[in-house]
Amino acid sequence: MPTETFFNLPEEKRSRLLDVLLDEFSQNDYDNVSIARITERAGIAKGSFYQYFADKKDCYLYLMQLAIEEKTNFLRQPPPEPPVDTFAHLRWLVDAGMQFQFHNPRLAHIAYKALFDDVPLPEETLTMIRRGGYAYFRDLVQSGIVDGTFDPQIDVDTAAFVLNAVFTELGQYLMQRFDISPSQLLARGADALNQDEIRQIILQVITILETGLRKK
Repeated sequence: MPTETFFNLPEEKRSRLLDVLLDEFSQNDYDNVSIARITERAGIAKGSFYQYFADKKDCYLYLMQLAIEEKTNFLRQPPPEPPVDTFAHLRWLVDAGMQFQFHNPRLAHIAYKALFDDVPLPEETLTMIRRGGYAYFRDLVQSGIVDGTFDPQIDVDTAAFVLNAVFTELGQYLMQRFDISPSQLLARGADALNQDEIRQIILQVITILETGLRKK
């Protein structure tokens, strides 16, 4: 993770460096990411880079952590209209997740590559992604039990695991089904997707989950 020196940089300089990092890691495979290009574009000395990050791996893991935190914060925003139950909230999350993709294409692209395409540090990146998603869905399951949506006999940890596994793998399934690569998604944004078709598939997945989780 970044050093204290990085976080103590003036806001403008830190934002400029972060912008360059997002470009470099989203546009290149991990092996082709160049520290020299980063420092040149950011207008900093190569030695300064190593005052902020231990190495390329450290930098990459920071961006992965940032992607997880930004998406979690985005999805924790309250819906415009309060959902009637937790499954309605899950359906709202379908659109919210797509909106995150369009608002943060570079972060989303880095995360997608880690899951489905370019996986330079599989154990560490997958652990980070799964841990972040698991915590989010565990909170959601607990809320569902409290509001009477979920069967109270369901084990919270198991339900969170199932939801996290389904939604983690769903992105890969959709990209394979519609023959879309992470690079195409970054380059074309919303135009790369048939949003209505994708939304319908995800809603079907939620209906399947609802059959097993809803309180009878």
